Amino acid sequence: MAGRFRPPTPTTRTTFRGGHTPVPPPPNAPLDPGTAPDPGLSPAPASAPAPAPALTPTPTPGLAPDLGLTLGPLRRGPADPTFRVTPDGSVWRASRTPEGPGTIRLAAVRDGAPTADAWGPGATWLLDNAPALLGSEDDPAAFVPRHKLVLASLRRRPGLRLTRTGLVLESLIPTILEQKVTATEAYASWRQLVRTFGEPAPGPAPEGMYVMPDARTWTRIPSWEWHRANVDGKRSATIVRAARVAARLEEAVLMDPPAARRRLELIPGIGPWTSAETIQRSNGAPDEVTTGDLHLPGIVGWALAGDRAADDEAMLDLLAPYAGQRHRAVRLILLSGRVPPRRAPRMAPGDITRI
Repeated sequence: MAGRFRPPTPTTRTTFRGGHTPVPPPPNAPLDPGTAPDPGLSPAPASAPAPAPALTPTPTPGLAPDLGLTLGPLRRGPADPTFRVTPDGSVWRASRTPEGPGTIRLAAVRDGAPTADAWGPGATWLLDNAPALLGSEDDPAAFVPRHKLVLASLRRRPGLRLTRTGLVLESLIPTILEQKVTATEAYASWRQLVRTFGEPAPGPAPEGMYVMPDARTWTRIPSWEWHRANVDGKRSATIVRAARVAARLEEAVLMDPPAARRRLELIPGIGPWTSAETIQRSNGAPDEVTTGDLHLPGIVGWALAGDRAADDEAMLDLLAPYAGQRHRAVRLILLSGRVPPRRAPRMAPGDITRI
């Protein structure tokens, strides 16, 4: 019986990577959708809330998506200027949509469907795509646990859904910033670049939220600004190359995941690691596994077979029983918090701004 009352897995670097973003529980009473700003195409004052159309990404009663688990992979560090969790249990996101910048607020309602409000030129697009963002296109019933650890992790997280943003550049650029550096460095670079070259999130968004720059702005960032943001020439050049063909890359959301990854990998500087991390978010791909990662094979190997020295090949062999759902399996492993004992110090963050 004691296992039934086991405390939740604490948030760690590993569980954060798995998408564990704590979100306060919803209030006892359902949110009142009748007192709300028209989620129109212009910024609304904070004092004028707006009607929030209910979203039902899953038809299963009592298994509404967990906002923290579903949207957690979109958060780039605890101070991401495009992502905010507020004490009332709402998740705010600022995005640059095909129709322009927009802000969306997603809120869970106890024993009810999630609700959403949106503001800015991209408001309509954000509301139209909100169900997919909350996992309406995901099929968790297709997943069959093959290991006790995975089964236990799944049972603790019935609200896990795989998000689909429908936006490639939004996930691609911060992923490029994470290439071969510590997460702390990448998150700091993302914050500085978005705050410096982005624009304030429209509507009554929490203070300090910004929409990331558009593709043209990314191509015009001076070299010294990349340096100030602690981004080396290789990563900045890759971002610029991607931004120059942003329209072609955004077409990848309409492709099947393997073809979408091939489209991204045509850009010099984008390899399997970057394409997988991007398509997992933009396309909601349940089977795309991240290879070429420094830590992931060892984590999966240790969790499933006690092999901390596992490489990509061994990891893929262990994940073979989850064909079609390997990304979900990896997320559940990360969310379990089971990692091999550390044998060496963490990688020290670098700082090229001092050069």
